[in-house]
Amino acid sequence: MEICVAGMGIIGGSMCLALKRAGHTVYGWNRSKEALEYAFNHSIIDGTAQTFENFDVVFIALPPEATVNFINANTFKDGAVVADVCGVKKYIADAVNAKPRNFQYVGCHPMAGKEVSGIENACAHLFDWASMIVVRGDAEDCAIKTVWDLVKEMGFGRIVECTAELHDRKIAYTSQLAHIVSNAYVKDGEIDGCIGFTGGSFQDMTRIAGVDENMWSALYLKNADNLVQKLENLISSLEEAKAAIERSDCGWLSEILREGKERFAAGKKNIMTPDIFVQNLK
Repeated sequence: MEICVAGMGIIGGSMCLALKRAGHTVYGWNRSKEALEYAFNHSIIDGTAQTFENFDVVFIALPPEATVNFINANTFKDGAVVADVCGVKKYIADAVNAKPRNFQYVGCHPMAGKEVSGIENACAHLFDWASMIVVRGDAEDCAIKTVWDLVKEMGFGRIVECTAELHDRKIAYTSQLAHIVSNAYVKDGEIDGCIGFTGGSFQDMTRIAGVDENMWSALYLKNADNLVQKLENLISSLEEAKAAIERSDCGWLSEILREGKERFAAGKKNIMTPDIFVQNLK
């Protein structure tokens, strides 16, 4: 099987390493030559690609608009699997489905990463035991099987299948909102001189505050409707807690905290809805 990964950032580079670890020969492509040269010189890829008609599988690890531009600008093998791993899915799926195509499109999103970026931070074990979200769309079963097999070989521990719309709604809450909260939290001037005053809660709140602002801005704007709704829900909850504290209303504040505790406990039960399919791989 001929495999190419387009996009030599931390995710694309880690996919290359994970696929090579599984025994595959992997070619790479990147918009800038520096990252591509680094990937080749450090044996992250086995070779570089200029065209894509000969590849059975092409993974695209690029920002949203760059992903769509890449798909529209290139020609792929008849029946090839073209799978993006972008953090938003409906925007990509709508763009791909707007034109006739000769390939099988599968939307993917690996639920793994680091607070750093760049090909130099890629590692073969980044996806070990992580979840991979797969948006089937109208892809044929053989294409889905190909993706599933490669996902398992890359070390993922779980596959979650859902629609593009559901993916974007969930990700607005579980990922994008968390990044915005972390970024807002560190803007308080009290962060200066915190050595010796921090514990696990501070580390959890601040770990993802320093991510790539350009990449994440693009993701936020391509999922704006869902993200704005989650921000409104959060602001409402924060305003309620603020009001209870301002009024020194211990009973109201305790009720707010109890409600959150109970909602968290219920959420940990991981009750699945019929529109989500989960398969544990390990």
